[in-house]
Amino acid sequence: MSNAEAHPDTQVCTEGGLPGPRAARLGGAPVEIITARAVPLGGPRAMNVRRTLPQRQRSLIGAWCFVDHYGPDDVAATGGMDVAPHPHTGLQTVSWLFAGLVSHNDSGGNSGDIRPGEMNLMMAGAGICHSETSSATSGRLHGVQLWIALPEEARHSPERGFEHFVPAPTAFPGGSALVFIGSLLGSRSPVHTYTPLVGAELVIDPGGVLDLPVDAGFEHGLLVDTGAKVTLEGVHVPKDAVGYTGVGARTLRVANEGTEPARLVLLGGAPFGEEVVMWWNFLARSTEEISRYREEWQNHGERFGRVEGYVGHGGPGRNADGMTRIPAPELPPVRMRPRKNPPPHAQFHG
Repeated sequence: MSNAEAHPDTQVCTEGGLPGPRAARLGGAPVEIITARAVPLGGPRAMNVRRTLPQRQRSLIGAWCFVDHYGPDDVAATGGMDVAPHPHTGLQTVSWLFAGLVSHNDSGGNSGDIRPGEMNLMMAGAGICHSETSSATSGRLHGVQLWIALPEEARHSPERGFEHFVPAPTAFPGGSALVFIGSLLGSRSPVHTYTPLVGAELVIDPGGVLDLPVDAGFEHGLLVDTGAKVTLEGVHVPKDAVGYTGVGARTLRVANEGTEPARLVLLGGAPFGEEVVMWWNFLARSTEEISRYREEWQNHGERFGRVEGYVGHGGPGRNADGMTRIPAPELPPVRMRPRKNPPPHAQFHG
């Protein structure tokens, strides 16, 4: 998915803090609440997404550096998703649906349909471009789009890989999990990442309580998709928000105090020790790299290749606005300066 903001902020990917945190469970880990902001995907009937990462206050959870949460969206009413070919560098993308269908095409020659409960991971090291489109028959579109920052040793890779994985449900008392990245609750994903990570969908029954064993070296974020009364370590996490815990916890208590099932997405990983500059769809290490990537994309450079088979809402090869590819925004007139990441702990303020 593209960052479709017309004037994207420069994001220096560091560990920061938001007002909070709270710790309601005796001996529990502090919890910092990260709220979402609305971002339109573009087009005359733009589908809005709710973005929790990156933020000025916190840009990473492990190597997870981008979290867009969308839907449930009535495709017939809104037009759904039609993201024309756009570039990426220095990251992996993870697509995870709760409902609907999205068609993917990329310049590595990979294509396929993204379906609920089936993970698709795309490798965008030195450069790739891709398109994502929902059809009129998709019904309701609902899911998350995630990015993973690549470390120095992998970010220049010419590989344009694509992995598809369908995790089997893992039952636990009071619910079940689908582990699509890493290892959790005895389930392990075979999908390759370049830093230690975990990603899973959790469904917790009404009244259910999960004492979740986690890696103490990981920081974690819990995104609430559905559930009006979800708590993490005894702290209420509102719908569409992320509850963040820093490193050190060996168990996280997640509870659904509501009367309907709660669906959550757990993201975690070892703190990402490198300084990363994120602008638009590019991850880099300097202003010069960002500028070079933008120029190459605008000039149809070979770094990104070309997407074949894109059929948008405007017909073969174009979206509803007539675009055959998404142009890059103008660069901000400032130098993008990385800074050292603060410690990976929920931050206290005032």
